[in-house]
Amino acid sequence: MRLTPWLASMAVLALGACATGRADNDPAPLTPTERYTIEVRPNPEELKLAVHPAGLSERQADALGDFVHVWRSADAGAVTVKAPIHGPDPAAAYRTATAARDFLVAQGADPAKVRIVGYDAGGDANAPVIVGFMRYQAKGPDCGQSWSDLAKVSNNSEYPEFGCSMAANIAAEIANPADLLAPREADPADAQRRQTVMDKYRQGAATSAAKDDQASSAVSSVGH
Repeated sequence: MRLTPWLASMAVLALGACATGRADNDPAPLTPTERYTIEVRPNPEELKLAVHPAGLSERQADALGDFVHVWRSADAGAVTVKAPIHGPDPAAAYRTATAARDFLVAQGADPAKVRIVGYDAGGDANAPVIVGFMRYQAKGPDCGQSWSDLAKVSNNSEYPEFGCSMAANIAAEIANPADLLAPREADPADAQRRQTVMDKYRQGAATSAAKDDQASSAVSSVGH
């Protein structure tokens, strides 16, 4: 079988595209945020509570209190209370799980976001009640592996390492990495305040809030 020159050239181009892994018409990254990205990984937060016939112990309540602080800092999402099945005493497991849920609700958790589910303990009599929620971890790029010649500025472009430390710092400093995945839910609108502003607007009155004495200021006349 003989290949025509046109077919041979197309075969060479196809092999070249596979070798580079990037098409020639793909645009180069324009900003450091396009060159260095932050990877957001799921990192479940869990607290294991031993099953007690009377519910939560004092130490378990303290541990749940610390758990609530971590949960609030992570945008206070849904919490799952997993009760063991086919393991410890079912009545004790139920009391521990419901006590954990009641504690979370008493600490301000939305009852609709805290649910109790069962998991198969596989006959383990010491299987715990697991309280957990999904949080995320931000992983930035590894910087400082190599450096370009910073004196080469003939093409008037930034060096390839530019922006790496910025992305790494953001990944290390961000309080809730889930904010990099999607915006937070907006708070409900204040219908009463909106109606007050609309009424003032229709009357031709100022719609802003009244200014108090603390909001007033004057430029000092010292030195004039």
